[in-house]
Amino acid sequence: MTARKALIVRGGWEGHRPVEATEMFLPFLDHHGFDVQIEESNDVYADADVMDEIDLIVQSVTMSEISGDAFAGLRRAVERGAGLAGWHGGIADSYRNNSDYLQLIGGQFATHPSKHPDDRVSDETDNYLCYTVDVTDLGRRHEIMAGLEDFTLRTEQYWVLTDDLNDVLATTTHPAQPYHPWHRPVVSPAVWTRQWGEGRIFVATPGHSPVVLRDVNVRTIIERGMLWASRTVSE
Repeated sequence: MTARKALIVRGGWEGHRPVEATEMFLPFLDHHGFDVQIEESNDVYADADVMDEIDLIVQSVTMSEISGDAFAGLRRAVERGAGLAGWHGGIADSYRNNSDYLQLIGGQFATHPSKHPDDRVSDETDNYLCYTVDVTDLGRRHEIMAGLEDFTLRTEQYWVLTDDLNDVLATTTHPAQPYHPWHRPVVSPAVWTRQWGEGRIFVATPGHSPVVLRDVNVRTIIERGMLWASRTVSE
């Protein structure tokens, strides 16, 4: 039995601290028998020799761009059984100019609603709201969310554009506030999985900063999500 191989691809907008965030999960991956390769560029996706050996791709690349060859390599790897996992903008706000990537992931960041205008101080905390992550009925039956209850965070609350191919394990509801232009509450997926070809995709929208990633619920979900997404061990 050979070790599973994980590829961490990180970069893009530094505000999500992709290096520090991904380093947090290295001991977990090592403990679960993964041989981890770290790349600071998504160009590696275009290398078929590398991608054919990968069981799990963990991506933390907010915004940025991806070449046609790199995206084709990523999609091919997933279709052939590699798992793809990530959190927050590192997976749900990547490569905005590539519609095929958005289809692959199944959810695209649209916004994170702000505080009341009188409470804003012109820094990132303007977008920190207290909100609840609600486990769905499907989530309660799924191994990623098993035993977890609804929980509350104070951080960016992602409004996500999505489709019905996702299996939604948790949601969050954006209330209609007098200072916002929408007129009724909007429910967004907060944790979902997606089957694409032979591969599994896992996305969690919480994870703006290492502080959020240290939350026991968030960390548990991401760790379980990576294991769930990964291709099984080769014999």
